[in-house]
Amino acid sequence: MDFHFDTKAVRFPRKTKTDTVSKVQPIYQTSSFVFEDLDDLESFYEGKKDYLYTRVSNPNTEDLGMGVADLEGAPKGLATSSGLSAILAGVLSVVKAGDHIVACEDLYGGTYSLFKEELPDFGIEVSFVDFTNKDEVEKAICSNTKLLYTESVTNPLLRVEDLTALVELGQNHELVTMVDNTFATPFLLQPYKLGIDLVVHSATKYIGGHSDVTAGVLVGRENLLAKAKAKVINLGTNLSPFEAWLGCRGLKTMSVRMERHVKNAAFLAEALKNVEGIKKVYYPEYVSERGNGAMVSIELDEHSNVKTFFKSLGWVKIIPTLAGLDTTVSYPIGTSHRTIPETTREKLGINKQLVRISVGIENEVDIVKAFKEAVEKSL
Repeated sequence: MDFHFDTKAVRFPRKTKTDTVSKVQPIYQTSSFVFEDLDDLESFYEGKKDYLYTRVSNPNTEDLGMGVADLEGAPKGLATSSGLSAILAGVLSVVKAGDHIVACEDLYGGTYSLFKEELPDFGIEVSFVDFTNKDEVEKAICSNTKLLYTESVTNPLLRVEDLTALVELGQNHELVTMVDNTFATPFLLQPYKLGIDLVVHSATKYIGGHSDVTAGVLVGRENLLAKAKAKVINLGTNLSPFEAWLGCRGLKTMSVRMERHVKNAAFLAEALKNVEGIKKVYYPEYVSERGNGAMVSIELDEHSNVKTFFKSLGWVKIIPTLAGLDTTVSYPIGTSHRTIPETTREKLGINKQLVRISVGIENEVDIVKAFKEAVEKSL
């Protein structure tokens, strides 16, 4: 049915239908499925039955993939063991040994390490360029380039990618486009509807939403998703049924959570703009009509001691990830972007004074108070 986004998030389609109807989808916590006889077994390979072995497929993992695809407006979705494994599956559905990728230089550190350290061992070359400079991106495209890769909202400096320009560039050069939409979520932005071929999420973050699941989801064109699924099966990067079930549970509340996250983040970004001890506040100016995201980054000035700042945050937790219900902070050069060369970090502005804030759903006044007090103590 043609539901609005908020209704889709709660009432996304289930893959499995049974005679016993449960309000909540059961957890199919099984490694394999039972067949009545050899003819019944053969029916799986003939495409008449959906499930054989959980590494190959499982109702819960398919529910999560379908749920996110539905919200993104994509025909197919695939759930995997982590955001990074979803990225790998998507990339390998497009490129092989001898091929080339052009990626934005301001990537999440885990993606950068995958592209820089691991893909060359597969014979895949990657060029990292400034995606704000269209001429530089075009210059990096070679005869063996197959994929353009970026993030809809970058980590940790929150640059908003021009996806319309990216789609045009990809079409002009007959290249596949792939976007990490983790920070924006389909609540704010749906890149597939704009013409992006593959969209990836770390479902560990806002899709799961409760800091209790590690998962990834890839959605996009059906032919590419079929190839990506084969990679997940053969590489063993499938998601467990319980993790998938948790992801589906989180998906149902994503819309209401994101409303509060986004509202609080905008309030915090505005409140910190002119605070003594803060040199710069990073917060997107425009992501969508629904808001600009739940992440805020700040650069402390030279008079602020960053270690004292972190020690003075009180109830705000220090963690290496993001997107739970509670407000947390991370230190990009010490965690998510640790593996990126220092010269690259300095060029981008990821320095020793940069703090990434994942804004939670607490009262916005309490959140602002915690950060203002920590900054004051750091001076």
